[in-house]
Amino acid sequence: MTEKEKMIAGQLYQAGDPVLEAERTQARKLLKRFNHTDPEEKELRKSILEELLGKTGKNLWIEPPFYCDYGYNISCGDNVYFNFNCVILDVVSVSFGDRVLVGPNVQFYPATHPIDAKTRGELWEFGKEIEVGSDVWIGGGSIICPGVKIGDRSIIAAGTVVTKDVPSDVIVGGNPGKIIREL
Repeated sequence: MTEKEKMIAGQLYQAGDPVLEAERTQARKLLKRFNHTDPEEKELRKSILEELLGKTGKNLWIEPPFYCDYGYNISCGDNVYFNFNCVILDVVSVSFGDRVLVGPNVQFYPATHPIDAKTRGELWEFGKEIEVGSDVWIGGGSIICPGVKIGDRSIIAAGTVVTKDVPSDVIVGGNPGKIIREL
């Protein structure tokens, strides 16, 4: 397998691989263009996002600045909104259902590193997919950790660190995130 194939499969891989470095550079060039657009340049923003992201549903809106590693591992349903300064380290799939609202400064961290210091010191890394259901609201400043699935219609309170799966129809808050109440 290539390093890219291993990365996408969630296996240990070397991020310093020349193919992956070139793809991250291309993503950063697109992000630079996107992040420096004027608010009136809606069609330009849309076309850049269509080139960058794996799937862009209808009415996707991302407020600049926005940051990601590759872009092609990000999939968005219809009517998805990201507020300012979101980060998605998309070494594996990060998917969003329909009608998802993401507050400012929200971070999605599917990228992770081995616990073993020797392996980690050799610069191996891997990823665990993140999946966000439909009708989810993620409050500003939240962090979504590797491998987390967030169920439909759930709310993540501002500043929450989500370390475990979230069922549908709940409000989660705190560090680490815990269910506050059912909806």
